[in-house]
Amino acid sequence: MGISVISRHREHVMSVISGNGEDVSVNPMISRSWRRCVGKYGLDPTHKRAPEIVEPQTLLEHQGRLGNLLHIAKVEMANLYQQVAGSGHSILLTNESGMILHYTGDPSFDSTATTNNLQEGAIWSEQLQGTNGMGTCLVEQQPLIIHQNEHFLASNLALTCTASPIFDPTGKILAVLNASSKYNKAQQHTLALVNMSAKTIENRAFLCMFKNHFIMHFHSRPEFVNTLGEGLIAFQSDGTILASNQSALVQVGWKSPAQFRGQKIDEIFDLALPSLLQQPAYSSLHPIPIHEATQGRRFFAIVQKPESESFSHCKPRAAISVKDSHIGNINSADPLSTLEFGDQCMAQNIRIARRVLDKGIPFLLCGESGTGKGVFARAVHQSSARVNKPFVTIDCASIPESLIESELFGYKAGAFTGANRQGSPGKIVQANGGTLFLDEIGDMPHSLQARLLRVLEEKEVVPLGGQHAVKLDLWVMSATHRDLSTMLEEGSFREDLYYRLQGVRVTLPALRDRTDKYNLVNHLLREEIGPDSNIQVDEEVINRLIRYSWPGNIRQIRNVLRTLIALRESDHITANDLVEDLFRDANFKQDGPQTTPVSNDESTDPLLCAEREALLQELELCRWNVSTAAKHLKLSRNTLYRKMRRCNITPTR
Repeated sequence: MGISVISRHREHVMSVISGNGEDVSVNPMISRSWRRCVGKYGLDPTHKRAPEIVEPQTLLEHQGRLGNLLHIAKVEMANLYQQVAGSGHSILLTNESGMILHYTGDPSFDSTATTNNLQEGAIWSEQLQGTNGMGTCLVEQQPLIIHQNEHFLASNLALTCTASPIFDPTGKILAVLNASSKYNKAQQHTLALVNMSAKTIENRAFLCMFKNHFIMHFHSRPEFVNTLGEGLIAFQSDGTILASNQSALVQVGWKSPAQFRGQKIDEIFDLALPSLLQQPAYSSLHPIPIHEATQGRRFFAIVQKPESESFSHCKPRAAISVKDSHIGNINSADPLSTLEFGDQCMAQNIRIARRVLDKGIPFLLCGESGTGKGVFARAVHQSSARVNKPFVTIDCASIPESLIESELFGYKAGAFTGANRQGSPGKIVQANGGTLFLDEIGDMPHSLQARLLRVLEEKEVVPLGGQHAVKLDLWVMSATHRDLSTMLEEGSFREDLYYRLQGVRVTLPALRDRTDKYNLVNHLLREEIGPDSNIQVDEEVINRLIRYSWPGNIRQIRNVLRTLIALRESDHITANDLVEDLFRDANFKQDGPQTTPVSNDESTDPLLCAEREALLQELELCRWNVSTAAKHLKLSRNTLYRKMRRCNITPTR
């Protein structure tokens, strides 16, 4: 490439950035990217920057993190390549950091790809390679074309890149699909093809992720159901929405997936949930009309039922064979995958854990007592390269303060009265080479925090009564149910130790806040019952269990399930086995389907009785759809709920 071409390109870029003689033909998205390249990344258009290329092992790790998405993408990339075969294009997939994970190339483009380092393992982020299809798509999060001199670096001017983002159900960008060619091989229809392929990958990944849940396929036009433009909403048998794809957000007018996650699908759409789950027409190939609840807009929908029979709830009192249930496609070779059953918060925690495995970064696990912090820590250890090394837990809350120093740091023979004659290496030395898990770190005495910090910083420990230090190789995880920020302010926890332990902070959700309670309860039942039992559990039992608040979280529900199984009268557990003695906490209140009779005092108020009867009649006419009843009564939904509470009415559905 001639010096004059490079110079002209630099002058043009800097002119646009400075605003002198702004070229109206430059796309605002391109000028934004150029400004980032200069102002944020400190790049120069004339400098040739070869992309960073990671080691093969690192590439394999990043490919593994995409899991099923990568397998789905490879199939669709092959299809896309067939559509553009002979046109000099190569198809690439990057992850969220711009690393190329898969490459399918046209032979005529191979030499250009080699020259420009378009290869697996190369990082094409905007920060490193300036304005380019893959990197700029990650920043702008929209389909785009970067053609020839729209690239920031002059070394990339020979390319034309067409890219489209791939999102996960939370709206987070997961990957970018890209088609690159020489600039003189660019074709107008490439963007449409790449965008269609990206949406295909996105939708297939969504369907794969939620195949064990109900999925509504819908569109404003019936012929577009089961096409790329359809909206997808995954929900549980009680109607709770788990996730939606990007098309669903656009069609219903939602701003983000989080806006309606956790709401009931029969409140978003004007429909009766039991009919939705039972009516055969919903699972046929013929979409039926439904209406959006607030504005009455019409859509056409079909509902895809769960693949696993254990998730089918069409019969209200169907008995579930726990032995035969298959929840979450758990991979026993991947311990972290056994912790997530559809809850997005847990899924994000697991993604974070995978990213920092084997990088020596300490973990701080937060959450209420009983949420499974110890189980999570052990699963992280078992997923790491230290799996065959010790995993040593120190419960800082249970060791007497007088013994905690010797328990942690060990001691030599005769170090103090009552000491073991042979001495003790201490928990920290026992964990050498493996993982040290400091449970309830917030309860560690302040006097010992300084010594622990010194051990972690110096990576060596001197036992009590000893003279020589023992070198340490530790991965440290800690957990607490306390608010360490408050403890820092109070001075009861050392600030320097806090920042030493908090490399990655992960908060485990309380059981009452998890959206995967049904799947989780089934999993816990299967574990408590064991694989060789023929015990069956009524659907009503599970539904009642998931409606309790569980202040003791997973630890508490495990104990209740264990007691329930022990007290059962037969191998068919029904609601009659749920004796009240199982639930001895005042926080246990059912929020499930029931209609509470009016108390004696209330029944003497004729106006209240009349209002209650009127509300019950209207709710029955509307099939207990609160949104529809509120519209008929010309009330807001919140006002109707308040009236229902005052009249002791709770929904039957």
